[in-house]
Amino acid sequence: MTRPFSERHIGPTSSEIATMTERLGVDSLDALIDSVIPASIRAKDPLALPSVSEPLSEDGAIRRLAELAARNELFKSYIGMGYYGTITPPVIARNILENPGWYTQYTPYQPEISQGRLEALLNFQTMITSLTGLPIANASLLDEGTAAAEAMSICRAVAKRSDGADPARFIVSEGCHPQTIAVVTTRAKALGIEVEVVDCERHQFSSDDVGLLLQYPTTWGSVEDYRGVIERAKAAGVLVVMAADLLALTLLTPPGELGADIAVGSAQRFGVPLGYGGPHAAFFACKDELKRLMPGRLVGVTRDAAGRPALRLSLQTREQHIRREKATSNICTAQVLLAIMSGMYAVYHGAEGLRTIALSVHNRARRFAAACRDAGLSLVGESLFDTVTIVVSGRQRDGIVARAEAARVNLRVDHPERLAVSFDETVTEDELATLAAIFGVPRFDLVHTPAPEIAGDLPSSLHRHSQFLGYSVFEQYHTETEFLRYIKRLEARDMSLANSMIPLGSCTMKLNATTEMIPVTWPAFSEIHPFAPRSQVRGYEVLFSELESSLAAITGFSAVSLQPNAGSQGEYAGLLAIRGYLESRGEGHRTICLIPRSAHGTNPASAVMVGFTVVPVECDEAGNIAIDDLRRKISDHRGKVGAIMITYPSTHGVFERGVQEVTELIHEEGGQVYMDGANLNALVGVCRPVDLGMDVCHINLHKTFCIPHGGGGPGMGPIAVRPHLAPFLPGDPLNATASPVGPVSAAPFGSASILPISWAYIAMMGAEGLTHATKVAILNANYIAHRLRSAFPVVFSGEGGFVAHECIIDLRPLKDLAGIEVDDVAKRLMDYGFHAPTVSWPVPGTMMIEPTESESLVELDRFCDAMLSIAEEVSQIAAGHLDRANNPLKNAPHTALDIASSEWNRPYPREQGAFPSARSRESKFWPAVGRVDAAYGDRNLICSCPPMEG
Repeated sequence: MTRPFSERHIGPTSSEIATMTERLGVDSLDALIDSVIPASIRAKDPLALPSVSEPLSEDGAIRRLAELAARNELFKSYIGMGYYGTITPPVIARNILENPGWYTQYTPYQPEISQGRLEALLNFQTMITSLTGLPIANASLLDEGTAAAEAMSICRAVAKRSDGADPARFIVSEGCHPQTIAVVTTRAKALGIEVEVVDCERHQFSSDDVGLLLQYPTTWGSVEDYRGVIERAKAAGVLVVMAADLLALTLLTPPGELGADIAVGSAQRFGVPLGYGGPHAAFFACKDELKRLMPGRLVGVTRDAAGRPALRLSLQTREQHIRREKATSNICTAQVLLAIMSGMYAVYHGAEGLRTIALSVHNRARRFAAACRDAGLSLVGESLFDTVTIVVSGRQRDGIVARAEAARVNLRVDHPERLAVSFDETVTEDELATLAAIFGVPRFDLVHTPAPEIAGDLPSSLHRHSQFLGYSVFEQYHTETEFLRYIKRLEARDMSLANSMIPLGSCTMKLNATTEMIPVTWPAFSEIHPFAPRSQVRGYEVLFSELESSLAAITGFSAVSLQPNAGSQGEYAGLLAIRGYLESRGEGHRTICLIPRSAHGTNPASAVMVGFTVVPVECDEAGNIAIDDLRRKISDHRGKVGAIMITYPSTHGVFERGVQEVTELIHEEGGQVYMDGANLNALVGVCRPVDLGMDVCHINLHKTFCIPHGGGGPGMGPIAVRPHLAPFLPGDPLNATASPVGPVSAAPFGSASILPISWAYIAMMGAEGLTHATKVAILNANYIAHRLRSAFPVVFSGEGGFVAHECIIDLRPLKDLAGIEVDDVAKRLMDYGFHAPTVSWPVPGTMMIEPTESESLVELDRFCDAMLSIAEEVSQIAAGHLDRANNPLKNAPHTALDIASSEWNRPYPREQGAFPSARSRESKFWPAVGRVDAAYGDRNLICSCPPMEG
């Protein structure tokens, strides 16, 4: 009989668990859990999953998902609105999207073992700056709608009036995509900004305007020359944001050349499947003077200790956990995996290939438009790129829509007197003929219209004359042989879960099983447009319903929204629900949000984004919320407290025994309790957030429920709420009445195509498997804490000296002892073949370690042995046996070039530097570069590839 999936997922065997509990001095795993988790907060009954009566086998899960996929109907979609069919080159699909060497990495905080991914992201940034004509771009954002909302926030931060008042109106062109307008409006309302949707040709700009958002081409396909509008906006001191189509920019004058300050948009049509809305990589580019306000990640060029070129994340002073409530954005990730795919799509095709695709798309659109005009149909706009909008109404419109449905074709139908058809690179001549028949257009005109060599229906004043992608990386990998080798070369420079455990505290880097990943690329899940009719996504609806019911059972809440497409978006959506609820009760004056020092790093920024004023609450020496300080803060702000944000177990890695007292105090005051679900991996099956007194929590599906981190994205952050908050969950972006708070993401279900991963994980684990996983995660963390405690004190622990699912070890004494910093230990771990734990957060000079339930006893011991070996090296430095300045820790990591160099000026053997353990001698992961010089990179900011010479 095949072993159950839970035994494949959970690392330690039953005999190993017995060994570990014995070493911890407890009788059993359950006895450990009884010692770690306060009895008062334990779940009263075993976990029961409404949609999972018995765990499915891996084969059973695949068959069940195939049944659900078969319920989806795969129509040919011409809906557009920023989402298009695309051809993912198979070499990218198999070797990046479906490759755990690419999808299981963490955010590249340790650049020496992330050089491959960082180079791929630098390619993406270069692609964006080149196509938009703006000098700097980030490593991607979540989607086009939220990117536009981030741009609005920057506009507001920059805008000033001559009388000293803050401008409060954001102007949005009526030509923008409706979902973008909806997401921007949600963000604006919380920030006290008025959104005015206008005909920008007629709008009179004033000092009240914080910024202007334009769509290029418009949502209905028109290609407008915005130079005059931009000049008038600039004359009034208004920043200009352009939401642009990347493929169109291969033919059109780029936003930077038109005078835009910021360009945003989606890179989805560059090789990333539709996925019923995501995940996709949005882009954000801006003028140089705005770079320090730019949200998200920024990859920059620097050098390593030997002076060799290296890459790293730049301008990290913007990090949320550093700036907290002063952060300009709560975005702490990027859509890394998808940005890499889009950047590789450009590498694969090159400038000429992209232009050829654009001309092909444009040619089909203009031929169809010409045929429609010849047939007497009226079109919207005089020029177009890929979208043809036809003016029809009444029975004529009804007939076209009926014929489209019969032909299994989706048109854009969200206007009573318009139908739109958006073309993409997947459209064939036969499909063009089908469209002609649907609209009653003679096919003869379509067949005999010659293909142009230039963009025939674009204004000549907007033809692109500047070159783009003039960089060697976009010119030298156009055969599959060379391209595949390039992908593999970059992959080899990156450490992932395919190499070893990634023991990051608060980030839950656990097994992403292959079975869970397989359905993601099935066409019935991956090729559906996010605004396809609901009648075509019955399989998705069942999957959503079952996932929601499972998450509700796990958390104890009554309603779940799957829309937030990142943990940061979940925080934002949860707080919006609280604000909406308070305002509905006439308590909009409750604007204070209490945030303990032990809360997750993005919490303060999220609170500010929804209009709260953040008041910090101190922690005691044990890392718990200081109840006396909490009472004091409540008293200081009596009648104004709207919420508290709690991370549970806390970011300090303990189950706070006073958590219910905290939630009761807030409820007595009239506030709501938000729980950050970053550490839900320690609760599933043993505690329910609702029983702790929480009102809402977000759930990081990319942590607890196995969606891969993908090198720093994608993710999903659904929220679960009590009944009174359910009416304030995010709404459909195309339905303004769906929710009083509006949408938080551009697609109704966020990054829908990765939800089958979490569904499969829950279905295969079952209730008992999920509960056992939680217990083993706590066991593994306590085992590591126990083994390391003699060399590295554990900073915080609960009663009995136990921790939750993660532990914080103190490295601060090493500085006085041997001059060793926490970063020295982090870099030395690379020589042993490990990614470092979370460094200097939440406590400077410490490491936060979370092994997860997926790691076996062998791997846990290998990590502990490495740490203890490093501790012995520190002792050798302290004793004077190793030089205080020139030693294996200060020089770490050791590269192959270091070891192979003819010069070796270090007072220890090469073998000790590069091969400090038996495992490193058997299977060596070589860091691609030596220790990166972060300060040099910030002083000499370069965030794109060097141009080709000659």
